[in-house]
Amino acid sequence: MAIFDKFRPLARMRRELAESGIASIHVVMDRVVSATEAFINGRPVILAGTNNYLGLTFDPDCIEAACEAVRTLGTGTTGSRVANGSYAAHEQLERDLAAFFGKRGVIVFSTGYVANLGMLSTLAGPGDAFVIDADCHASIYDGVRLSGAEIFRFRHNDPEDLDKRLRRLGGRAENAIVVVEGIYSMWGDRAPLAEIAAVKRRYPGALLVVDEAHSLGVLGERGRGRAEEAGVEAEVDFVIGTFSKSLGAIGGYCASDHPELDLIRYANRPYIFTASPSPAIIASTRAALRILASRPELRERLWENSRRLYGRLERLGFRLGPEPSPIIAVRFAAREEAHAAWMRLMEHGVYVNLVLPPATPDGGSLLRCSVSAGHSPEQIERIGDAFQTLAA
Repeated sequence: MAIFDKFRPLARMRRELAESGIASIHVVMDRVVSATEAFINGRPVILAGTNNYLGLTFDPDCIEAACEAVRTLGTGTTGSRVANGSYAAHEQLERDLAAFFGKRGVIVFSTGYVANLGMLSTLAGPGDAFVIDADCHASIYDGVRLSGAEIFRFRHNDPEDLDKRLRRLGGRAENAIVVVEGIYSMWGDRAPLAEIAAVKRRYPGALLVVDEAHSLGVLGERGRGRAEEAGVEAEVDFVIGTFSKSLGAIGGYCASDHPELDLIRYANRPYIFTASPSPAIIASTRAALRILASRPELRERLWENSRRLYGRLERLGFRLGPEPSPIIAVRFAAREEAHAAWMRLMEHGVYVNLVLPPATPDGGSLLRCSVSAGHSPEQIERIGDAFQTLAA
């Protein structure tokens, strides 16, 4: 096989999409007007596929913090955290996050992907074992593969199957690392964390990692995520997440009570060899974290919008994810049907994500909506109206 032959199926898929008028895998936003509005191909659209859960990308405090950081610290760090790229603001954000989560320490990374890649590839090595939910994100799969540890998958959100996998490891379960997500990015369903934590307690020495990327700012009384909501924060050894959803920026973090976390910095290749986040990103993230912690009404509005849209689509007869969530997945059996639905929504001024195999867990196709606290009730109604044209 020639080196580029493996890309032929991708080229064929792109041709088919282009022939059908679909350009969703390369949507270019001409102009972004607000957290929920943009222009695409010269036409105004409601953004319902951005993961901007609290609508903070245009928050005045976040914008002003970013601008002031650029004025005083420049546009970039031009170096990694262990070279010349650690600024006082990076350490301040780590302290802010540690206080927010009530954890001993935090490491800040350049992206959420790098946080998973770095932490998982460093925590384990040959001879160790990862036991991960089958529906985990690509960054989790890439991190555990890079570690060299053996990988075992358990059925999605199935604590009994997790228990079976750990039991089969015998003594190796003492060095096993269980990895799950708070909210899963495709279906929008929560992990049964209380049950998973109970399974983990049966295997002394096993560790639990929870990726709270889509649940930070969304779940829990203080917005700390699924572990807080489930009442098992003390059972979680490492909390990993991103700034690119509820915090409206880009970057990642890992929070933990293990004193060894700080040592992991110096063995963590994606941390050591990646440029650190820019001053503007750090400043806007700190401002967003303060807003997240002090304005619970944003979370309440997010859930009000989510339940309203989920209920509307459910009444229209669409096949949805298993529970109301800021991530609302609309399932289609055929790729062509999903293509046509995505185009119809765009014609009605609504942008959502078109997700095709192999990115989907079950091999089907779906339209993925992400709801924001920034959506007005009128915008939620307009999104529902656009879907109603599909039902009709």
